[in-house]
Amino acid sequence: MSTKMVVKKQTGSKNRPMRIYKRFHWTQRIEHAVLLITFSMLAITGLPQKFSTSGWAQALIGFLGGIETTRLIHHIFAIVIMLLAVYHIFDVGYQIFVRRTPLNMLPGIQDIKDAWQAFIYNLGFSKKRPQMGRFTFEEKAEYWALIWGIVIMGITGFMMWNPITTARLLPGEIIPASKAAHGGEALLAVMAIVVWHMYGVHLKRFNKAMFTGKQTEDEMLHEHPLELADIKAGITDRSLDPKTLRRRKTVYYPIAGVLAGAMLFGIYGFIGGEKTAITTVLPISNPIPIYVPQTPTPIPTSETSTILAGSLSWDASIGAIFQSRCSLCHGAKLATNGLSFATYADAMHGANDGPVIIPGDAANSKLMVIQSAGGHPGQLNAGELTAIENWINAGALEK
Repeated sequence: MSTKMVVKKQTGSKNRPMRIYKRFHWTQRIEHAVLLITFSMLAITGLPQKFSTSGWAQALIGFLGGIETTRLIHHIFAIVIMLLAVYHIFDVGYQIFVRRTPLNMLPGIQDIKDAWQAFIYNLGFSKKRPQMGRFTFEEKAEYWALIWGIVIMGITGFMMWNPITTARLLPGEIIPASKAAHGGEALLAVMAIVVWHMYGVHLKRFNKAMFTGKQTEDEMLHEHPLELADIKAGITDRSLDPKTLRRRKTVYYPIAGVLAGAMLFGIYGFIGGEKTAITTVLPISNPIPIYVPQTPTPIPTSETSTILAGSLSWDASIGAIFQSRCSLCHGAKLATNGLSFATYADAMHGANDGPVIIPGDAANSKLMVIQSAGGHPGQLNAGELTAIENWINAGALEK
């Protein structure tokens, strides 16, 4: 899409004309706004899940309505960014194959030279700023980092969203690995936006082009002098013959429509192809009345407590709970953070950073702290959590 020039009068003492150049189409600005909102919401709902044991994360999850609501919001905006990616592919294809727009966003050797020149200029070893065209090396780096991030987040997100399908094709260890990669890439993306994008676009020199679609001649001269020179030389004026444009559209639209349909079908399969055990079970509308004794149950004596503790020993029932719920990430072959629940000895040994079970003190056992917060990949249900809490308080017996 070529940059157009609009001449306006500048308010001031000289009252001289000020040239303003149209840089972005309104559709591109809307696309950027949707991306801005979507990225922000994914970060707001995703990072608290990554750091779910932190106080600020638990407070934010509570503010958003709980872990299930936070996950729902995260999933909705994940769908939005996938749809936005489909639209972007369609739009880029239109610019390339219909309008024959030059591939200005592709990186090249000159971008490496510009980056080096900017580096030595910022250190004071050169007085010459790099002269750049329509897109600077920083803009290209951010764009391709975004593309890379969406691909990584999409692949790892699919694995976590569809763990059963993933485990049919790949080893089960890939699921916790995808969780780590998903969270790490998310943290990297947020830091890149806060540190690089916010400084380069909003603090160092406030660039309003993506909001207004326009830049003044002074701004163009500072950021895109080579493009400005091409505009004044008439090189960027790419007027298209209506018949040629119509003929290209006739070829492009059917092909793009088929490909877009295939991608939308893939997104539908992504989000609706599998129901996993992580789904929240809704309460029963007409629950069966339970037996309620007319007199309160007496407090167990020490002898009774010993019997109950024996029925809640590792060998009797507790070990089976851990093996069914936690073996994917904390099994014999895969012990995330060094924590394994394959045997009683492994469980009592704990993780790399210390024990997770303190016999007789469930409240201060790290296992109960993490599980009570909710949102853990191997989250125990209420009955299992109560049984393990009673087991720990009774001394965490093996037999």
